[in-house]
Amino acid sequence: MSLDPTPTTIRFATRSDALAIAVMSRDLIEKGLGWSWTKERVMRSIRHPDSNVVVAMRDADRAGFGIMKYDEDEAHLLLLAVQPGFLRRGVGSALVEWLEQSARVAGIARISLEARYSNVDARNFYSRLGYSQGELLPGYYGGREASVRMAKELGSSRQGIA
Repeated sequence: MSLDPTPTTIRFATRSDALAIAVMSRDLIEKGLGWSWTKERVMRSIRHPDSNVVVAMRDADRAGFGIMKYDEDEAHLLLLAVQPGFLRRGVGSALVEWLEQSARVAGIARISLEARYSNVDARNFYSRLGYSQGELLPGYYGGREASVRMAKELGSSRQGIA
């Protein structure tokens, strides 16, 4: 990670972010798989009470985004992307840290995600953040590409809550 003094601000996504998030998903995550995270699907996540959709801002630029869905004890990181011009500047780490903190506040004990098996950079990124690689899922992405399930234990956040 380079030393970049520009702060990353994380905020909740709004309706006006939906198309930009969908395009980032298409171009940075879903490349070669077909486009499933359309503007409409992103909007459903923005509106869904069990999801957080957040945008990372650097100055006035959308530098990245994350979408996480929450269940009772586990959260699932559905999507995370950083624009190429902002890679290795702490944007991805800031997004994951924000989402993990939200999960802790919600009493979530574990976060899971899937990463393309071929995306070694993504798998290494998550490993550096404490995510363990688990099951290999052949053909996970539309029968075209394998995925690796990864997870991080956040601890039993609900202990001591009456």
